[in-house]
Amino acid sequence: MLLSLNWLREFVPFEGEVQDLADRLTMLGLEVDAIHRPFEALERVVVGHVVECGRHPDADKLSVTRVDVGDEVLDIVCGAPNVAKGQKVAVARVGATLPDGLTIKKAKIRGQASHGMICSEREMGLGEGHEGILVLPDAAPVGVSLVEALELDRAVLEIDLTPNRADCLSIAGLAREVALAFGLPFARTAPRLVEDDSERAQDLVRIEVADGEQCPLYQARIVKDIAIKPSPAWLRYRLIAMGQRPISNVVDVTNYVMLETGQPLHAFDLELLEGGVIRVDLAEEGMAFVTLDGQERSLLSSDLLIWDGAKPVALAGVMGGANSEIGQGSRHMLLECAVFRPGTIRRTARRLALHSEASHRFERGVDQPGSRLALDRAAALIAELSGGRLLSGVAQHEPAPFARPVLRFRPARARQVVGIDFSTDFCATTLTGLGCGIEGQDGEEWRVSAPSYRRDLEREIDLVEEIARVHGIDRIPETMPAVVGGSGAPVGGGDFDFMMRLKHWARGAGLSECVNYSFVGEADLNALNLPEEGRVRVANPLSEDQAVLRTAVASGLVRSLAHNVAQGNPDLRLFEYAKVFTYDETSDTKTREEPRLALLLHGARFPSGHPWPTAEEADYADLKGLVEDLARALGVRGLSFARIDGHAWLEPCVAVSADDRELGVMGLLKPAIATRAKARSKVWMAELSVPALRAAWSVRDVSFCELPRYPASWRDLTLVTPSSVQVGQVVQAMQGAGAKLLEGVRLVDSYQPKGASERNLTFRLTYRSLDRTLTDKDVDKAHQGIVQKVLASLPLRQQ
Repeated sequence: MLLSLNWLREFVPFEGEVQDLADRLTMLGLEVDAIHRPFEALERVVVGHVVECGRHPDADKLSVTRVDVGDEVLDIVCGAPNVAKGQKVAVARVGATLPDGLTIKKAKIRGQASHGMICSEREMGLGEGHEGILVLPDAAPVGVSLVEALELDRAVLEIDLTPNRADCLSIAGLAREVALAFGLPFARTAPRLVEDDSERAQDLVRIEVADGEQCPLYQARIVKDIAIKPSPAWLRYRLIAMGQRPISNVVDVTNYVMLETGQPLHAFDLELLEGGVIRVDLAEEGMAFVTLDGQERSLLSSDLLIWDGAKPVALAGVMGGANSEIGQGSRHMLLECAVFRPGTIRRTARRLALHSEASHRFERGVDQPGSRLALDRAAALIAELSGGRLLSGVAQHEPAPFARPVLRFRPARARQVVGIDFSTDFCATTLTGLGCGIEGQDGEEWRVSAPSYRRDLEREIDLVEEIARVHGIDRIPETMPAVVGGSGAPVGGGDFDFMMRLKHWARGAGLSECVNYSFVGEADLNALNLPEEGRVRVANPLSEDQAVLRTAVASGLVRSLAHNVAQGNPDLRLFEYAKVFTYDETSDTKTREEPRLALLLHGARFPSGHPWPTAEEADYADLKGLVEDLARALGVRGLSFARIDGHAWLEPCVAVSADDRELGVMGLLKPAIATRAKARSKVWMAELSVPALRAAWSVRDVSFCELPRYPASWRDLTLVTPSSVQVGQVVQAMQGAGAKLLEGVRLVDSYQPKGASERNLTFRLTYRSLDRTLTDKDVDKAHQGIVQKVLASLPLRQQ
């Protein structure tokens, strides 16, 4: 929202510095992003008086003038046909740079010296007029800046508003805030209505509203015998300063009043309306409607339309129709002023990509009781500037009258929440300054009626926020929260700490973090063969790609895979810590959230540019190694792996457990899914439950042992095993063979000849004694004992 300092002063007598105003508004929660000087380029354009004017001796279309600019008389050659002696004109002096970038220099034009330029409106960015120079009023003082002479806006504040502050989408609304902040009076002039009693608006048109929820109020005035023409200079220049393009007197007035009051209005050509009726009703499914921009729009049955007696004439709250617009030949007009349901306007404007200043305000809600003031203000201005007759009365229908909400407020509650001892007088003054009514002020609990333009005041805490805001957020002292001792909670044992522990491990393991949206498309979940049951769908999604909450972190990682491969980055080691969402009837939010840790490996096993094999690709051993390393980092013991069938997106799939507690799954992404993601090699993924990991971590048994003082010995063992025998079974058999000297078992190689049903597994067994150095005889004896027991317990043979 833009705030003109000159316009503000029509409501509030603020005489301070613009920077002080910007700072105070920012501290009120109305953040000032920038201060614009819309006519800064005209500071060196001054008022001049043409004291002499004659024909150029060598050019029929040029004039040679002498112009008094206060401190000197300048010789200026001018090509405008309307320049004449005695005029007050706008003179750009030598050195001035005009808005279009033209810098004025001394020049000779056809042999005549020229020390400046007499300007037209277009050359100064004040409009489109370029047929001649701008002729100023005779009262304009010679030598003063044009900005001062025309009272142009010197400062316009650009304010970034939060969506709840719809009341500040107007000059009047911002003026209320300034009045409250600086203790100044707020005043607005009532419209000067001059009505023609020979006809009444309600006799010429009847208003019908089909659904009061969609349109609580619709009202209209009629102005006859209008003349469509350019607006006066003061109106055009004010709109230009506010970033608006002047069009005509009628359109300019509707824009001006919208900026002033926050109430959008629309003008219809009365002679193009049929049946003497205006009806507000929903569209018919699939019907076509041509808007003011000439585009044909396909409508839904949820779109709200304005109809006359035979046809739709406007897309309510968004854009008027081409079949009823005001044109140069319009003689009579109907001026609409309505209140529409914000959600309906928001959905229509977003779907049709028709966001406008009007829809922006309707989407946030307008002031229903205050809309009559805006209607009268615009009607009076249009009648004045167009020479038309304003008919008496207002045609209206208000199926849902506004009820002013009444909230409770306790000054003691405000003091408790904010931590400041607000006085009762300060609370009362602040609420009154906001426009609230107060009853029961002598008691501990007040009854506060919120003003109609503050739709965001719904609860007591909203009033408390207003008290704190007006007091000054920057003036609230910093206070450290109290720490209660003796709770028994472990230091750093919260959810955030555990999340950072997992992320720190993942980054240390060489994984790159991904952060994906929680919103995904139905197609993303269908691609992973995930069930539709339990999905949480978004009521008003931004797009089809963000229509549902993810039920698996893998959906985002697969998208990250596709994106990276498409960008020429196929070697990936990724992780993502994120929540998944499933429908839960027992939850207050109907949604159950669970954080998970997902891993993805694709492409080369080792980073490029290092002296190790570059052709090797990541495989199951790499993924399993990461999961095992995570368990070691968390101190989780009893880790086990078991193959399972029928997983939605992994095949083969392995379930990961720790002491009979399920941690998650890992395995190979199904080829069909990998192909859709444009994968160039096998994709290995794991998805682990963070609550399960934390539960296993919380019961870990931390113990210490003496560092070994004697060296270890190793023996390699190669076994020929059927494919049905898992590596884990062999390892468990070796560890359970009862050899006291066995310290560890590790798989070092796996080979399966092409077409064979058996594979060769090579294990390295580590032996160590805590009290002596082992001899070869000791190691061989223990090793042979383990081999015999393993061969006896499993269907395999030693190579």
